[in-house]
Amino acid sequence: MPYYLPEPPHQHDQAARVGILLINLGTPEAPTAAAVRPYLKEFLWDRRVVEIPRPLWWLILNGIILNLRPKKSAEKYASIWRAEGSPLKVYTERVAKLLKGQLGERLNQPVRVDYAMRYGQPGVADKLAEMKAQGVDRLLLLPLYPQYAASSTGSALDAVWQTLLHTRNLPEIRAIKHFHDHPGYIAALRQSVEAYWAEHGRPDVLVMSFHGTPRRSLDLGDPYHCECRKTGRLLAEALGLAPERCRVSFQSRFGRAEWLRPYTAATLEELGRAKTRRVDVICPGFVADCLETLEEIAMEGKTSFLNAGGGEFRYIPALNDRPLWVGALADLARAHLAGWIDETWREAGEIQGSQNRLQQARALGAKN
Repeated sequence: MPYYLPEPPHQHDQAARVGILLINLGTPEAPTAAAVRPYLKEFLWDRRVVEIPRPLWWLILNGIILNLRPKKSAEKYASIWRAEGSPLKVYTERVAKLLKGQLGERLNQPVRVDYAMRYGQPGVADKLAEMKAQGVDRLLLLPLYPQYAASSTGSALDAVWQTLLHTRNLPEIRAIKHFHDHPGYIAALRQSVEAYWAEHGRPDVLVMSFHGTPRRSLDLGDPYHCECRKTGRLLAEALGLAPERCRVSFQSRFGRAEWLRPYTAATLEELGRAKTRRVDVICPGFVADCLETLEEIAMEGKTSFLNAGGGEFRYIPALNDRPLWVGALADLARAHLAGWIDETWREAGEIQGSQNRLQQARALGAKN
């Protein structure tokens, strides 16, 4: 098998194309143990996700986890699955289409917009190949993780670099590392919360729950914890919440090691034991609803709070495909496309430019 991937035929009259690739975590193809197992295997074998020495982790993963966890996880996925598929995939696809539409209205030149999943389908390598075949040679990578973590954004970019290692004709690449404090992102979160409260009333406490990472990652220099804290502070300030009216916590702990604290489950139980009348939970680190928001928080978290003696529990949905969020993404992307997009571009200009390039290429001896 050749080391380098095949290149699409070169066309001298093809104008330079700009593309944006959104990258999200991924999802199984179906809420079944058979579909969940390969997804979990790919996810948990990623060195960025689990840093345990490979021989030991191979035994644990293949001997225990992949024999026990797929069935339990499939049941959880089934509880949130929709007729059109996984919520995370549904919303990621919608956002890609809406972003393409917004940029098409606001820019004077076309920008190709697509999405890929770090684990599962559509895969990063396949989408890179598709965009290359479409003539994209300037590519903006936009991982859909507001806060940078090596295990999320870092891994998503790894998937791109791994493909590029086998690419002969490399595109120009830009990557967005994070947007945890971007004004548009914070504004979209604020609007989402305020719209929910306008309809359902306000809680006694707002819990902002972020996905957890091992405490060791923070100690080794991962900025994720600090970025989550900053997002929480900025959102609380935007909402005008006093410190006693909001909490930042971390969910999805896995294994026995210490993870970032305070844990969301423990926080909800504490608030329940304090007889808090109403708690609302939002997950700012997830831009699309998924298993961790719809099952772990909206179902399991609610049960923990109520069983501990709490009053009313409400989950505030993720940004999903809210217009202000798509607009924030458009602003974020446009800022990172500076120098790649021509504000005075017109369709006729591209056609004439293509003809001129083709004539120049033929004058130099090109055959096609």
